[in-house]
Amino acid sequence: MEATANHTQIVTGWAGKDSSGKVTPHVFKRRENGPDDVTIKVLFCGMCHTDLHYLKNDWGITMYPVVPGHEITGLVTKVGLNVTNFKVGDRVGVGCIYASCLNCEFCEASEENYCDQVQFTYNGIFWDGSITYGGYSEMLVANNRYVVRIPDNLPLDVAAPLLCAGITVYSPMKHHNMFQAGKKLGVVGLGGLGHIAVKFGKAFGLHVTVISTSPNKEKEAKDRLNADGFIVSTDLKQMQAASRSLDYIIDTVSAKHSLGPILELLKVNGKMVLVGAPDKPVDLPSFPLIFGKRTVSGSMTGGIKETQEMLDVCAKHNIKSDIEIVTPDYINDALARLARNDVRYRFVIDIASKSKL
Repeated sequence: MEATANHTQIVTGWAGKDSSGKVTPHVFKRRENGPDDVTIKVLFCGMCHTDLHYLKNDWGITMYPVVPGHEITGLVTKVGLNVTNFKVGDRVGVGCIYASCLNCEFCEASEENYCDQVQFTYNGIFWDGSITYGGYSEMLVANNRYVVRIPDNLPLDVAAPLLCAGITVYSPMKHHNMFQAGKKLGVVGLGGLGHIAVKFGKAFGLHVTVISTSPNKEKEAKDRLNADGFIVSTDLKQMQAASRSLDYIIDTVSAKHSLGPILELLKVNGKMVLVGAPDKPVDLPSFPLIFGKRTVSGSMTGGIKETQEMLDVCAKHNIKSDIEIVTPDYINDALARLARNDVRYRFVIDIASKSKL
């Protein structure tokens, strides 16, 4: 039987057809709602830097046509016979993860993001052999295991980026025990991930310093996000003055850069976590590591249980993404602006709006 024989639902979306980085309207098919599935009317979808990388085939793995989008929120319109945790009308979200093996140690621990057979919400291969298509579309069918509930007091538009940007910074902060009031956190890069990291730090009582190459971001870091400090990373005097002052650093930068000068900001035994994904290797000199007994690690999104926990924390502390809503006819303009970091701090597509591309 053909893998996609039950893909009979016709869906309208927006897809990249080549490496131009632009999307055009695209009609495609999704599978019927299975016994373990929920069908979701997509209302909002955040626009992540990863979308740009896939659209332009920066990583050499894009399968065109690609329908991006892994920061998806909407309403349940149908549930399968075996689904007990969701019902029609529920406010839900789908993030980066769409499938995993279900049997390995990571799946059993709900760290599906580290399963070696993990498949992503777009440009992945689902269990039935079909290519996955993401949230730049009007409807989605997902296995209920990979669906999260959006708390009632979190609006669906500002919740959408939390499903990628939010969990990507929350997971390592929790894993490395960074949520300690009074400790000093540095956040490198003030974009989609960085601004959420600042909000988590402030919510848990940390002293938060933003580290950026852009001096003009100081005012927004302090006035808009209540950051306690700001360091221009290209200013040698400022960097030297802040030497050995931070307990933790979250590095969100997705462009090639050197970790050496930033590592010098950490105290002895300090921890740095990389969550950005530069397409070229970063520079990591050994001396700042050795002389400060410092640690550098990486982290990728988070598991489904942890994503739900993160959303509940955001609801409790009133943590929301700062967003700019765009209509589908503006997606290409938003992608161009995203490429030059011209957004504060996340574009979110209003999928259900009347304005179409």
